[in-house]
Amino acid sequence: MNPRNGGRQGRSQRRSFEQKKGEFPQEQGPELHEKVVFINRSSKVVKGGRRFNFSALVIVGDRAGKYGLALGKANEVSDAIRRGTELAKMRMEKISYKGYTIPHEVSAAYDGARILLRPASEGTGIIAGKTVRAVLEAVGIKDVLSKSMGSNNPANVVKATIAALKMLRTRDEIQQVRGLNRKPKDETTTEA
Repeated sequence: MNPRNGGRQGRSQRRSFEQKKGEFPQEQGPELHEKVVFINRSSKVVKGGRRFNFSALVIVGDRAGKYGLALGKANEVSDAIRRGTELAKMRMEKISYKGYTIPHEVSAAYDGARILLRPASEGTGIIAGKTVRAVLEAVGIKDVLSKSMGSNNPANVVKATIAALKMLRTRDEIQQVRGLNRKPKDETTTEA
């Protein structure tokens, strides 16, 4: 504080404080996979010409069943991507699957986009378009077959894929809902 300015910080002091703020290490969780699905440019006509605005659809995931999706908007592409990434990290959700593929076939729709996901044998890889692939890679699914039908709008295809993944249920979850008690395979009761 500077007594000459009536107790206010001077301009140079504020700058040095702002620079120091960024130097502190931020707490990082697990390593997240980030992917920009698509970038859109919109324009607004003003008196001096056109003013452009950018939006970026970003998906992040830990490749272990958690993902986040967000649309970031800004006047610059890099700012839109950064905002989208920050929002996606705040909106993380969990998908249930076991192993390397999905437990069963599932299909879903969002607006005009329809998606079909089928389990695949190990080593098949992700057979999908780039928007569906981005979601599946972020979630951590390694082997799946997919078919995208209807609209190919990236935002709707991504949301349809997420809707399909939310429908997935593992065998244990289904049996728990039905109230069945499953015995483990290795514990067989054979008494003589």
